Amino acid sequence: MKKKKIKRVTVLVVLVAALVAGYTIHTHKKNNVLKYKTEKVTRGDIVEAIIANGTVNAVTTVSVGTQVSGTIKEIYVDYNSPVRKNQILAQIDPSVLQAQYDQQKANLAAAKANVARMEAQLLDAKRTMERNRELYSKGFIARSEKETAETNYEAALAQLNAAKAQVVQTEAAVNYAATNLRYTRILSPVNGIVISRNVDVGQTVAASFQTPTLFLIAQDLTKMQIDTNVDEADIGKVKVGQNVEFTVDAYPDKTFSGTVFQVRNAPTVTQNVVTYDVVVKVSNPDFLLKPGMTANVSIISNSRENVLKIPNAALRFKPGFPEKSRKQAVDQGRNRTKEEMKGGKSRGPSIWILKNGKPQQVEVVTGISDGAYTEIVSGQIKEGDEVIIEAISNKANTQTPRQPQGPRFF
Repeated sequence: MKKKKIKRVTVLVVLVAALVAGYTIHTHKKNNVLKYKTEKVTRGDIVEAIIANGTVNAVTTVSVGTQVSGTIKEIYVDYNSPVRKNQILAQIDPSVLQAQYDQQKANLAAAKANVARMEAQLLDAKRTMERNRELYSKGFIARSEKETAETNYEAALAQLNAAKAQVVQTEAAVNYAATNLRYTRILSPVNGIVISRNVDVGQTVAASFQTPTLFLIAQDLTKMQIDTNVDEADIGKVKVGQNVEFTVDAYPDKTFSGTVFQVRNAPTVTQNVVTYDVVVKVSNPDFLLKPGMTANVSIISNSRENVLKIPNAALRFKPGFPEKSRKQAVDQGRNRTKEEMKGGKSRGPSIWILKNGKPQQVEVVTGISDGAYTEIVSGQIKEGDEVIIEAISNKANTQTPRQPQGPRFF
């Protein structure tokens, strides 16, 4: 009787252990089932853009300096002052240069007086020469006296020419002094706006070795340009005339527009990074943009309207396979590679769509990308299909239950 009871208990324990093991295996398989995060294929616009940073500058900026040294006596403009061409900006003390000019004018007057004196001497020498020639022809004087008179005439003529040359030289000195005196009035070379003033009244400027910059004038702030640095990997996509959108930190909610004006060939190398300067022309009728602002530029290199597009994550998704399916996928990949080698061309990338709860691989031909979505040029997909972008497993969120122990016998 006791043996039968022990036998029944043993059978019962075995049955319980079998049930627990079956439940554990079933739960483990259920928890290991993959779920997929998907996103629908949509139709819309895609804009491919090249991102770069640049600096807003005036199209034409003129540095106004001085060619003469001296002390700033008056300043007639300040920052943001609109100026016209030939308008006086500042005045350098002209006292020294005025004295030099007056001195050269006096030298010119003396040189002209010397010319008059030389002309009188020439006239006297000419009369003496003619009289001695007449007396020599009549035999009243010796030949030496006639030749002396002729020599005196030629000497007077040479002195007159030298005096006239001195007048020309002095006139040049007067013009030089007048020019320097005129340079004490600093004039605007263009119409524009003063964006920088580097001097104050009483400051001494020296133009001996290098022309100092007194003012910086932007010719027209209604038209600006952005000098951007585009990486060498993207410069091949940039063309003159492409549309540009950009923002500045001063107006983060406002988007400005412009066009590519110039793609410069001179490279800039900074820490082994090669970039090229791309000049963007922009309109600034409201004077919102100011020289020196940092612009976040998007150069629109390509765009498509009303096209099929998928998230870029779908192109990066690669599903996991069970061992049998994994071997089949590897064999399919090898066969595909062989076909591509025979055909001489490769197929496009593959994406995975979810049909009837199972992933299905689809080959597609892609177009442009905006960084988040990619255009689908062709492939066996349509708008509304669910493309897989991520696989989600319950294994990480579920703890495997501990197998209960059978009854212990003592």
